[in-house]
Amino acid sequence: MADIICVIGNKGGTGKTTLSHMLCQGLGLLGQRSVCVLTDTDREPLDPLNRRYLTADARTHEALGKVMDKIRSLDAWLGVVDGGGNRTEMDHRLYGLADLVLLPFRDSHEDIRTVIRDLERFPRAYAVPMQWPTNAWQRETANRTLNEFLAPYQDRILDPVAALSASKVLLQKQIPPGLPTALGNACRNVSYQVIDLLQLDVSGEPVSPTRRQATTAVAGQAEVASVKAVNAGGQVLSGMRAPRFPAPIRFGYGA
Repeated sequence: MADIICVIGNKGGTGKTTLSHMLCQGLGLLGQRSVCVLTDTDREPLDPLNRRYLTADARTHEALGKVMDKIRSLDAWLGVVDGGGNRTEMDHRLYGLADLVLLPFRDSHEDIRTVIRDLERFPRAYAVPMQWPTNAWQRETANRTLNEFLAPYQDRILDPVAALSASKVLLQKQIPPGLPTALGNACRNVSYQVIDLLQLDVSGEPVSPTRRQATTAVAGQAEVASVKAVNAGGQVLSGMRAPRFPAPIRFGYGA
């Protein structure tokens, strides 16, 4: 059965969509099959071509149920749901569906006040600092603010995702065949934390970028069975189930 990760939060503009796609890309680089699920009605579906994950359109109530049921039926897959902003009812629904809940926020007092409320509202959720400053002085100020206001929730705060202009590439309708190395490293870093929280095993073989017609393949001696994920329009997206390996990665907060 697949695991479901929901990226939610009451405030808009905190990086939910960016985090969702970075996470899926990073999971693919670490050998984990995933589907990025769109629920935000203000956004358009993105082309899965050249991504290391599939995409699914679940912008209606009915479509979300179908997509979740389909993903749950897939062995060793992960569904990453982009919840969108300012939708309290949807946040509560996704929280009930999720195995892991992530609450992205940025280094502003407004974002921090909002994420505190969300951490109280969703006790199983983890907060993710997004677009964290890379300038030493700005980063020190942001970290000091983080420690001042979020100290009671320190065990529920993941390592910051540094500001990276290249992350915008993942939000393009179509992405190029090759992505910047810095972006790949950032995607891996956030994915390692999620893999650790879910206690997943990881393979050393990256998922191949999605092509127009995916085919069944064999990775080494491990069989890779073809599966299907259905989006809201009924379009069939083909993918492959990744083998599981017995070597989980472990690390601590702040490592």
